[in-house]
Amino acid sequence: MNFLTWFLIGLLGCIVLEKFITTLCRMLGFYAIVREGTCLVYVLFGKVIGVLDEPGLHILPSQLGLNAFIVNWLGSCTVLDMRLDQEYLRSEPVNSEEGAPMGIGIWYEMKISDPVSFMFKNTDPRGSLRANVSNSTVRCLSNMPLSAMLETRHQMSHSVRTEVSQKSQEWGYKLGSVYIRKVHFRDAGMIQQIEQKVVNRLRQVTSAIRQAGANQVSVIKSSAEREAAVELAKAAVIRPATMRAAFAEIASEPEVCGALFEILETQRILANPGKLVLLPGGPKGEWIASLMASKTAD
Repeated sequence: MNFLTWFLIGLLGCIVLEKFITTLCRMLGFYAIVREGTCLVYVLFGKVIGVLDEPGLHILPSQLGLNAFIVNWLGSCTVLDMRLDQEYLRSEPVNSEEGAPMGIGIWYEMKISDPVSFMFKNTDPRGSLRANVSNSTVRCLSNMPLSAMLETRHQMSHSVRTEVSQKSQEWGYKLGSVYIRKVHFRDAGMIQQIEQKVVNRLRQVTSAIRQAGANQVSVIKSSAEREAAVELAKAAVIRPATMRAAFAEIASEPEVCGALFEILETQRILANPGKLVLLPGGPKGEWIASLMASKTAD
């Protein structure tokens, strides 16, 4: 237990001592650590004495000379973010060739290319780049035909990027991709008018489709009725001859003729809505029939 206790105390002491030594060495300027995607700019007496942009461990005396031991005390060390950044500008006001007030939404990327120019040539490089992109958008895309403004986004993006790139490099900012993401109307009244025109046009198209369908149905129905009338007229013309031939053929066979007419008579009797009374045959049936006839007469 004593050994384990002294071992833990020694391990903790070594950790604390290591942190103290590394912090002291960093403050005295023996070394510096550059993180991934960052850059260290050392300034001494108003002059840039070193720029470290490679990630890893750097021995400052080999990079800055004897100035490394006093730069942390009499100078300054600025950490710059060198990673790719992006920004989106919403509804930049642009007028089309027809005078329609349009809004352009533009997305662009930027990255620090020259740390010294970024720090000293412009007090607000990001804001200046934003204003430059906005001005270039208005200058390059104004007075374009409305159809081209709504369809040729790739060409508009290329025009804006070509216009901005020259200025952004002077401030140590490198402009990356530029893309027109949204083109829209800014006037609410115009939007309502366009919506109303679209609705009216849809109604007209719907009505035209319905009318065309109704006309087609009427044509088909008229053609069908005409063909049916023609066929019925033909049937009415040939019906007497057909019936006459059929009856002549039936009359040639007396038994068949008798059976046919008996069946027809039975069908007519069954189709009659009147009541049918069946009476037994013989004297009893005659007596009942006479009683019924006398009752009907009374």
